[in-house]
Amino acid sequence: MAESKVLLRALAGEVLPVPPIWMMRQAGRYLPEYRATRAQAGDFLSLCYAPELAAEVTLQPIRRYGFDAAILFADILLVPQALGADLWFVTGEGPRLSTVTQQADFDALKGAGDVHEVLSPVYETLRILTRKLPSETTLIGFAGAPWTVATYMIAGRGTPDQGPAHALMTENRPLFEALIERLTEATIEYLSAQVTAGAEVVKLFDSWAGSLQGQDFDRYALEPAKRIISDLKARHPGLPIIAFPREAGERYVGFARATGADCVALDNSVSPEWAAKHVQVDGCVQGNLAPTHMVTGGQALVEETRRIVEAFSKGPHIFNLGHGITPDADPENVQLMIDTVRAGRD
Repeated sequence: MAESKVLLRALAGEVLPVPPIWMMRQAGRYLPEYRATRAQAGDFLSLCYAPELAAEVTLQPIRRYGFDAAILFADILLVPQALGADLWFVTGEGPRLSTVTQQADFDALKGAGDVHEVLSPVYETLRILTRKLPSETTLIGFAGAPWTVATYMIAGRGTPDQGPAHALMTENRPLFEALIERLTEATIEYLSAQVTAGAEVVKLFDSWAGSLQGQDFDRYALEPAKRIISDLKARHPGLPIIAFPREAGERYVGFARATGADCVALDNSVSPEWAAKHVQVDGCVQGNLAPTHMVTGGQALVEETRRIVEAFSKGPHIFNLGHGITPDADPENVQLMIDTVRAGRD
């Protein structure tokens, strides 16, 4: 069955006449059916931890659009919650967490192997999806990368420049590195359990990798990714892994080689022509249409989609956005994008 799944073929390095396509945050607030299911759940976290409902919202964009992959509906901050952090969401503002800024905060966290009880509903969601997804659709699991998750745990919320995490790195590097280590271990445990539950591919989201420079990028973005990928592949031989060090810029070059990732996802701050020349030479790339096109649509969406498909046509490519689709996107523009990709290069 795996041979018929075009996304797995691209991840294995095959150059396909039409790239497989899925979208980051494809299950989300831009879809009326998602909003209805979320209202049924009551709130975002309740939805994440209700396997039948989480599976339902994962399936909704597959039913509507026929994407080549479904990505598990969950959140990167479930791992800190499983480690013992308090987590809640403020309507219109986003997540809030209890902070880890001193040794006592860190000492109160659970061990990496103790995350599974809290996260067990996520694994059940995956098991449901293995039964309900179309046979041609690849199931993707995911987690946040240690640096990105740490930025939220240190600040207690999202920040524009990850300043609190950078400050802790400077002021108390042993504590900062202990947190990165705990998150690395917990991420390995979490993603391994996702694979056991049915995920065929996993993706590591390092949404704030771009704020790390020089040696810090190597230590806290590249090295944790390398270790996570190595450990997962040792536990699950043949597992394809996508890495997304968002806004890494020049550091995208060689990232797949350095970490062992099968595919590097690209944000839309780099051009597809540059990425084809410097990144795709090492294997599959994923991306990288600007999410704003899902709002504005029109001929610009068609032309940019064609440009990306053409730029990456000489190597393995998975079509995707450069980041997650936004709540104000028009569902009709998503269909236009898909139709444009699948029309080929006539």
